[in-house]
Amino acid sequence: MINKKQLFAVVSLLAVLTIFSCSSDKKESDEQTTTASLSSSVKHPSWSKKAVIYEVNIRQHTQEGTFKAFENDIPRLKKMGIDILWLMPINPVGEENRKGTLGSYYAVKDYMAVNPEFGTEEDLKSLIKTAHDNGMKVLLDWVANHTAWDHVWTEKHKDWYTLSEAGEFVPPVEDWSDVIDLDYMNSDMREAMLDAMKYWVEEFDIDGYRCDVAEMVPMDFWDNVRKELDAIKPVFMLAEGEDPELHINAFDMSYGWELMHLMRGVASGEKEISDIKDMYERDFARFPEGYIKMNVITNHDENSWNGTAEEFFGPAQQAWTVFAATTYGMPLVYSGQEANNKKRLEFFEKDPIDWSGGYVFEYLMKTLFILKSQNSALWNGQGSLEWISTAHDDKLIVFRRAYDDNEVLVMINTSGEELTFELDREYPAMIRAFGGGIVTLQPEQKIAPYGYKVFSK
Repeated sequence: MINKKQLFAVVSLLAVLTIFSCSSDKKESDEQTTTASLSSSVKHPSWSKKAVIYEVNIRQHTQEGTFKAFENDIPRLKKMGIDILWLMPINPVGEENRKGTLGSYYAVKDYMAVNPEFGTEEDLKSLIKTAHDNGMKVLLDWVANHTAWDHVWTEKHKDWYTLSEAGEFVPPVEDWSDVIDLDYMNSDMREAMLDAMKYWVEEFDIDGYRCDVAEMVPMDFWDNVRKELDAIKPVFMLAEGEDPELHINAFDMSYGWELMHLMRGVASGEKEISDIKDMYERDFARFPEGYIKMNVITNHDENSWNGTAEEFFGPAQQAWTVFAATTYGMPLVYSGQEANNKKRLEFFEKDPIDWSGGYVFEYLMKTLFILKSQNSALWNGQGSLEWISTAHDDKLIVFRRAYDDNEVLVMINTSGEELTFELDREYPAMIRAFGGGIVTLQPEQKIAPYGYKVFSK
């Protein structure tokens, strides 16, 4: 049986589609409608144009699993080239129907409080201040679709939730047994949710939100949230979703899930490099100009439930990290990724990252992120993406990014064999990202197994 939230979502979608249909300027009546003509009212904060984002798993990042312990790592991350810290949910975790010993961050018990497992409100404020003092921004992970069974709202506002025919709370998805669904038909609940989101911006000076399962919440709610938060300060909004509509009024960035799966597919031999090129052709046609997607090698969900980056990419992990950092979009680094974390972190228990092997990918990431910051061809939401054909298009990814007079040339060998190929044209003297120096590119290029070369001008 369809619930109120699902009905509201259908009505909202039909309304949006009607608006787009009426406003579309078609030359032919049978022309297929796409979202290529969508325009966005979202104004990205100026500080986000060069940004790289880091997802912080406070529980597992350090042995202590606290705000204070993580705060000590902020200067290192700044030197590595990180600009945005996305903190996984910092709110208290529900106890009723909890999974595991410590429960899921995404089973929120109180939107207006801090999880005592991580520390105090003052500890969080100190973390945010240290980030700001280091020129970094902070996003909080926000869970607007559902709450814990023992959330403070359940006692006085049962009508704020989706209820069964028997009048009982229900999970939004059967497997999500530790949370219950909110009813966005209720205007009072919406107002309370908005007030809670404004609170952390006003009182803690955060810089935006990563919004959990954003497509399960009505779009007009997010549109209003963005307007209200921007009235306080310019914010950056990340949606866990991949719908072009997210970018129209509410969000600066959405997930690059399709790209993530395609990269893994090429690495495993199940997909072709041409599939990635086809995806970009579709995206450039469907998304509003200047859209940003987050390029994911791994994150908390993938690492805990599906596998580590090492499992998916093996010896090609560094090559695909280069691709994620230089292709269109904003690269994501997840806690422990720079140390090539090789274990699936427990989600409901304390399971600290093992940093003892050192930050094995830190030099790679730092080099890439400095290049991104310095060369506008790689900035978020801008720069062309031109694929360069070679005799090994099934194994080599060669592309050029350009913006104004700046350009970046990238060569990546996704195979385990050494490859030789000819460049498509003469290139000007360029700076070599790895190894340094200004070089004149020879027509014939040789690239090692799982190797990469990056040049900039």
